[in-house]
Amino acid sequence: MRDHTKLIAFVLADEMALLTYMVTKFFPKEEIYGLTSQMRRAAVSVPSNIVEGCARESQIEYVRFLEIAYGSLKELHYQFSLASRLGYVGEIEISKYELKSIETEKVLGALIRAIRNS
Repeated sequence: MRDHTKLIAFVLADEMALLTYMVTKFFPKEEIYGLTSQMRRAAVSVPSNIVEGCARESQIEYVRFLEIAYGSLKELHYQFSLASRLGYVGEIEISKYELKSIETEKVLGALIRAIRNS
């Protein structure tokens, strides 16, 4: 068993989830079952899949869950882009979110590649 709390990818994914909840808190009420819900589910999926992957015995399963987490992260990136184009997000949040998202993608992608190559 692996300790997910020691992974930088998990820490960053957790920060993304918290940031997503803070940003979507101010979305229009009519988006509560739409974009708000979609973004929150995708955001929670990223660290959740990292945690589940860490609990798996086999390396293949571990990588598979990390890949699912990466897919959810890319989904979240698109949804945030859509929310910003719809005017739901301010400039400060956009730059903060963009930086955190890119950093998380790089770290998680590097982790996946490192495990595949080992």
